[in-house]
Amino acid sequence: MSSDTYKTINPASEGLYKEKGSKFIAYAYPVTNEEEIKEYIANLKKEYYDARHHCYAYMLGADKSEYRANDDGEPSSTAGKPILGQILSNDITNILIVVIRYFGGTKLGVSGLIHAYKTAAADAIANTEIIEKTVNDIYDVNFDYLVMNDVMKIIKDDQPEQLGQDFNLTCRITLSIRQSEVNKIIEKFSKIDSVKTEFVKTI
Repeated sequence: MSSDTYKTINPASEGLYKEKGSKFIAYAYPVTNEEEIKEYIANLKKEYYDARHHCYAYMLGADKSEYRANDDGEPSSTAGKPILGQILSNDITNILIVVIRYFGGTKLGVSGLIHAYKTAAADAIANTEIIEKTVNDIYDVNFDYLVMNDVMKIIKDDQPEQLGQDFNLTCRITLSIRQSEVNKIIEKFSKIDSVKTEFVKTI
């Protein structure tokens, strides 16, 4: 896998594990930021308000630099860590997995809990598809109307994704360009008079 690709899931999915009366309901979501994560967790806490625990783990970024595991009242490292372990072992990112537990009256012990949260998370991953995505840079390309044909030829040849456009006397096209292609495409634009490229963000 090249450095400008990563694996994530699509679509969102559910998983389930039952043990000694306890029920572990898992939800896996593709996510791109912490705001989405907070919203999903808040919604699940509302929906499953009578559950004892809402444990979760997430990982963000193509470089997997942002991650967190939360036990939500379960014994330390028996819930969030096993969920995160499933994310790591599947080599996926931009994912949130929440496992909701309804206590069945019988304690499962540390090893039982670890197995339950791990299995519920694994079931949610098994019920979705792991897909490969590219890391893309978003650029605004600004140019005079007179050089439109030259700009469009580059877009036609290299096929970056067009996210938006605004055509007047001065024009703007917003492009999503795979990182490994950025230098080549931006250099082509730089050879056309009046074209200015502006980096917006990485997705």
